[in-house]
Amino acid sequence: MKKIKLLLVSLCSVSLLSASQLHIKADSFSADQNKGLSIFKGDVNIVKNNDELNASKVMVYTDKQNKPTKFVALGNVSFVVETQQKTTYRGKAQKVIYLPKQKEYHFFKDVHLRQTNETKEIIGNEVVLNTIEGKAYAKGAKAEPVIMIFDIDEKK
Repeated sequence: MKKIKLLLVSLCSVSLLSASQLHIKADSFSADQNKGLSIFKGDVNIVKNNDELNASKVMVYTDKQNKPTKFVALGNVSFVVETQQKTTYRGKAQKVIYLPKQKEYHFFKDVHLRQTNETKEIIGNEVVLNTIEGKAYAKGAKAEPVIMIFDIDEKK
């Protein structure tokens, strides 16, 4: 199926990190303006500044002024996220919820989050990343703990 490339002018005023253009590319698109819901399916790719998100399906919820209030990405989600401190994270999860007003990502199920400029990794069932503060929080599943991996400089 031929990919549809969409530039959503109504989504440009609110972004993943700051005010600039948000590009969404997908195999298909549907919207219900009365519900404030846009749905993108099939090889969805979202790019905003240095952030990128890929998923099988993305739902964008908007308020009455057409400003995005929530992004929900489902199915083999991969992402690159940059915090306001210019720290970059790469990772994957099965579900990602982004809340633009709080500038906060919630990653769910089989989460693997890696800081690119240092050896710091978080593996867990639920991870929250606040891009304003540059803080991350993690939870494990009942049978699986949170795993943290990082380098320790030991002086001899």
